[in-house]
Amino acid sequence: MLICCGEALIDMIPAKTKDGQDAYVPHVGGAVFNTAIALGRLGTEVGMISGISTDPFGERLKEALGASGVDTTRLIRADRPTTMAYVTLQEGSASYSFHDENSAGRMIAPEDLPALPETCEALYFGGISLAVEPGAETYATLCARECADRVVMVDPNIRPGFIRDEAAFRDRMDRMLGQADIIKISDEDLDWLQPGTQGSSEKARALQAQTGALVILTRGARGAEAFHAGGELQVPARTAEMVDTVGAGDTFNAGVLAELSARGRLSKDDLAAIDETDLRAALDFGARVAAVTVSRAGANPPWRSELD
Repeated sequence: MLICCGEALIDMIPAKTKDGQDAYVPHVGGAVFNTAIALGRLGTEVGMISGISTDPFGERLKEALGASGVDTTRLIRADRPTTMAYVTLQEGSASYSFHDENSAGRMIAPEDLPALPETCEALYFGGISLAVEPGAETYATLCARECADRVVMVDPNIRPGFIRDEAAFRDRMDRMLGQADIIKISDEDLDWLQPGTQGSSEKARALQAQTGALVILTRGARGAEAFHAGGELQVPARTAEMVDTVGAGDTFNAGVLAELSARGRLSKDDLAAIDETDLRAALDFGARVAAVTVSRAGANPPWRSELD
């Protein structure tokens, strides 16, 4: 089993009413939620740890997870509001305004964390859940508790406007990236974490040397690069008629994890010794499923049957 740890929220997507007025339509979402949904649809055994409200939006999130085959038994339910993300789309690219004060997702504490099953082979962390306290430190606690025994993947997925304490966030990222076996990071996120004139590939190479992790650098339409102890490789993005990019990176992460799991590579030893064939296949599968997501509106990852 893979367990995704982080936010589940409601994306308020711009739309038009029948008479042409501006409006928002609620859609289930969140970076970690999207990855869990994508893994479930790809047929991977997956669960989720997240603070979920008991309000109608929280019920909708729980039902959506179950409908895509995600185990919901470790959700942390609370009588607090659901996080809302108001989305702005410009030429298909999304930016977000988050409303998260006192939310069910944000207010989880270490004592709320569930025990993990022995069948859990990997944990995935990322998104805005790593940016705001107390929940961010709760996820950091879980990462530190489990990283010696299970594969950890981290995608910072940084939203600079959402970070209130930059020093604390950078400290948390240093700790979690140092505990990770897989780091997936976009070129924009890497430039934010490591300001300077070096190119993204040089920065990713340095991050790999510093952490010892498999580092996957994504460049949007320019594809992805991987840096690991055995070398480097590049995989192009798949061609797609883009509608928007909502959930593209999250789906890519799911594809990579699903393929690594299917190939029996989700253990610390197997990742450390991964060969180019398996790594290229995992990145290419991530690009394949992400291309489906960008070809339709919102975060709507493909089912395995759509890929056959």
